[in-house]
Amino acid sequence: MTKILILGAAAGGGVPQWNCGCDNCRDARSGTLDIGGNQASIAISSDGEHWFLINASPDLRQQIANTPALWPKPGLKRHSPITGVILTNGEIDAITGLLTLREGSPFTLYAHDRVLSILRANSIFNALKPENVTRQPIASGQSFVPALPDGSPSGLEIFAFAAPGKTALFLEGHDENAEGDTLGLVITDRSSGARMVFVAACAAITDELLGLIEGADAVFFDGTLWRDDEMIAQGLSSKTGQRMGHIAMSDVIPALAATPIGNKFFLHINNSNPALRPESDERKALEAAGWSIPAEGTEITL
Repeated sequence: MTKILILGAAAGGGVPQWNCGCDNCRDARSGTLDIGGNQASIAISSDGEHWFLINASPDLRQQIANTPALWPKPGLKRHSPITGVILTNGEIDAITGLLTLREGSPFTLYAHDRVLSILRANSIFNALKPENVTRQPIASGQSFVPALPDGSPSGLEIFAFAAPGKTALFLEGHDENAEGDTLGLVITDRSSGARMVFVAACAAITDELLGLIEGADAVFFDGTLWRDDEMIAQGLSSKTGQRMGHIAMSDVIPALAATPIGNKFFLHINNSNPALRPESDERKALEAAGWSIPAEGTEITL
């Protein structure tokens, strides 16, 4: 069976965002509402002992501290249950946490070569020394089986696919959009056959994506904004969701309404999103449609 730990559900900047005074950030900061959150990442395991992170958020140190399953094994001076990290894009909120893992514990880093090239071009990531961190390229349209520390199969099979998206924000103006900028993952437990789909960033619902999602036991989907012009309407930015490579929740819900899915979760929720507020009309609408925003620390078993 596959175990899933929710390490964070917020978009880049988290909630509250350090420089934001929007209603959500204000109420999270004051404690008026319990809607604060770390930046999006999950951990998956087929044995409950060896864990693979999907994306390494800037909040990773605190996420590990909050998650006993990711603590060193009792009695060992140096140890980590984190066996690998799987990157779905090269954005800051997906790769920065890698630097938290620089203290010498071995793990394998899985990413499209497009993202690995971003790491190679930034010398600060040389802190992840090759004798400890193996960089394993993954290809869009192909499956791979992440390995345990002894080289044996992990029990998980992962199919990586190109999701509609865009190049990392910090590369805009210097590098054109290319294959590998945004990946989705179909993760299958090889013993039980349970299947989940992870799409942290997505700009559109395509027929290919619908086919991959159909029949999944769980889907974790990009929930950055409720509406495309949300940040403009709140005076927070001049960018739409589409400009940032994200489809709005209010478009995802009807687009997937007829697709058979077991459990439907939104992740990567921006601080501006009104659905963060438990009593909001937006939260009620997404829950009525069978979606939820998982709380940090939630463990899901498939």
